[in-house]
Amino acid sequence: MALKGTVTALITPFKEEKLDLDGLRRNIAFQIESGVSGILPLGTTGESATLTREERESVLSTAVAVTKGRVPIWAGTGTNATAETIERTLRAQDLGADLALIVTPYYNKPTQEGIFRHFEAVSAAVSIPLVVYNIEGRTARNIETETLKRIAELPHVAGVKEASGNLLQISEVIREIPKLAVFSGDDALTLPAMALGACGVVSVVSNLIPREMVAFTAALLEGRWKEAQELHHRLFPLFRAAFLEVNPVPIKEAMTLCKMAAGGPRLPLCELLPHNRERLKAVLQQMDLL
Repeated sequence: MALKGTVTALITPFKEEKLDLDGLRRNIAFQIESGVSGILPLGTTGESATLTREERESVLSTAVAVTKGRVPIWAGTGTNATAETIERTLRAQDLGADLALIVTPYYNKPTQEGIFRHFEAVSAAVSIPLVVYNIEGRTARNIETETLKRIAELPHVAGVKEASGNLLQISEVIREIPKLAVFSGDDALTLPAMALGACGVVSVVSNLIPREMVAFTAALLEGRWKEAQELHHRLFPLFRAAFLEVNPVPIKEAMTLCKMAAGGPRLPLCELLPHNRERLKAVLQQMDLL
């Protein structure tokens, strides 16, 4: 399958802290109608860390049923225990996921060798493509380029979601590991990352504005740089507003304000501070989304 374009890191909608599966179905249908290249349930944006096993399987099964093979499903299956990551990935594979997104083990703070062995064990156990998720801000460990080179040689490893926020590292990865499909893990860095050779973005704001993000990444992939620059500057206020507080709190609030299925986040995350809610609302009004 072609790994490129806009992949939406789906929120998990709740009603009174319970899964809103009808809302999830509507949100996924909206994404597919808008032309996204893939959907990612159960990632950071999907609050996978606070979902039970039954809830994770329900979300993924719903995504598979609604999508019907029209776009690839990237299932977030990584956790801080290698054995559990393997178990979750095998289950996602059985439920119909097309790829698995595997985050660097968090909390444990493994060495670079430990990180490599984690991915080595997962790749040996599964048969679907794997995308490495590098996000030091969440995991306390950066995957160094030399380590990623080794990981890229493992079976099934197809790409990397680079959310280090470090354009020098992203450039190095693209230059030195050409076999990997590199995705920006930050909406605001989509333009520079793709100008360097990244093939797309795993997007938070595309939960709300998928058509605009699809147009943005298409312009970048096709070398329409002036159009891409204009889209970047037009969308930039929302890129920033989506991270006024920790993701996915702002994007869920934005979706709620725009009458989309979202609900609030689960504890220990909580609703936006009032002054940030007003800032977010002002951005949505400025962009004619309200």
